[in-house]
Amino acid sequence: MYTIVELKGVKCGYRCGYCRNEGGKASYGMWSHTMTVQDYQDLIDRGWRRSGKYVYKPIMNKTCCPQYTIRCHALNFHPSKTHKKTLKRVNKFLSKGEMPVERCDEGHDGEPMNSVHEEGVRPPPEDPLKTDHSEIQDITTSLDTESSNSTPREDAAPASAEKTSNVTVKPGKGADSSRPLCRKAKDIRKEKRLQKEQLKQQETVSSSPSPAPSKSSSNQPKSLEEFITEYLPNDPLHRLEVRLVPVSFEDPDFLASYKQSVALYARYQMTVHGDAPSECGESEFKRFLCDSPLEAETAPDGPDVGYGSFHQQYWLDGRIVAVGVLDILPSCVSSVYLYYHPDFSSLSLGTYSALREIGFTRQLQQQSPKLAYYYLGFYVHSCPKMRYKGQYRPSDLLCPETYAWVSIERCISRLEISVYSRLNENAQAGDALALKDLGRALVLHRRTVMPYAAYARKRKGSNDEKEVEQYASLVGQSCAERILLYRA
Repeated sequence: MYTIVELKGVKCGYRCGYCRNEGGKASYGMWSHTMTVQDYQDLIDRGWRRSGKYVYKPIMNKTCCPQYTIRCHALNFHPSKTHKKTLKRVNKFLSKGEMPVERCDEGHDGEPMNSVHEEGVRPPPEDPLKTDHSEIQDITTSLDTESSNSTPREDAAPASAEKTSNVTVKPGKGADSSRPLCRKAKDIRKEKRLQKEQLKQQETVSSSPSPAPSKSSSNQPKSLEEFITEYLPNDPLHRLEVRLVPVSFEDPDFLASYKQSVALYARYQMTVHGDAPSECGESEFKRFLCDSPLEAETAPDGPDVGYGSFHQQYWLDGRIVAVGVLDILPSCVSSVYLYYHPDFSSLSLGTYSALREIGFTRQLQQQSPKLAYYYLGFYVHSCPKMRYKGQYRPSDLLCPETYAWVSIERCISRLEISVYSRLNENAQAGDALALKDLGRALVLHRRTVMPYAAYARKRKGSNDEKEVEQYASLVGQSCAERILLYRA
């Protein structure tokens, strides 16, 4: 199976969904007729991202709001205090029906749809997939002997400035002799520690002979999975069920819930993001959240559910209240979009779903060891509303020049100075998969697969060399030798 793409080229000077700049956004895009999960994994590890079947890469040093690919180390993730509060809030609602009055993640409604998809992009008029893959002839070796196949949501509250006061300080009356003398904090801590140790010893002596957890296990922090189910009784007031359905109109579960999903999406877009009904109809829903170039695949060492595009549905008492759109890839679970019922916004479902998706990634990793990361899309430091993604730690940002992963803690100081940064501190490092031989890039021409060198000879001096070279440099040498670039 091949990945087949068609160039759309550079798109500059259009509205940014993050800062509302009417002409500041810049990206490079291509239409993907079909794509293997490994090719998409390799592309997102070079800063690409899909919206429906359109795959795009921000031009980082030109766009107004540089978008850095961010990934969370799912296995080492520990929820923050804010994350724990969100889980507790949802579980309290499920068990007792108590709905919070106000949202605790105000402003973190997720990415606006016009920042996730590229406006004005339509499918190309000619579809090379109208022919069956079996009809495609591969002449990569017969025409060019030198060509060979080569072996991818909660913000911490900003610290408030110190308050200054112009009030004149009145002289005191001295120490109060009726109160005990002040003690050093160090001495108080020491006394409390001794009291705790004595209490532990007493509990050990009076405990029953039944086996107790070892000291090492008792000192371990609770896992994410434990927090997700904490405080939930066996018979809660509300029932929450999370279902994973493949995005396929041939799947009965997907079909059965399709109309309900469309209605929920429209309600979310109009209420939360202020879209007009014409902007969030069924055609938009299908194009951006159902149409996927990814071919469903299974592998002996892969997860039981396989690879591809999925909707993770949250069913509350028999109705869908939220849907997370996900891609399951060889090394990660990639978050595409989330939409939910606005009536439940006080439950912070954006944060809750991200935590559930991290837990889901950990679950898949037990079946497929290399699937160990949770990709949150793009981190946009220049947009304060999008910094919440950096709170899921440990996490890395992708260097836009070397495509190496850099711990987010090392990136923040650089991004505070400049919205665009190389991120990789090693000045000698380069792109390990940089384009070295354009002639080996594969193209699809007249139902025939051939290296670009053979295609150029066949066309007797093709004039598209600069265009193809730009594409190949952005996808990298390895992908260029696997992906078929459609040439009319």
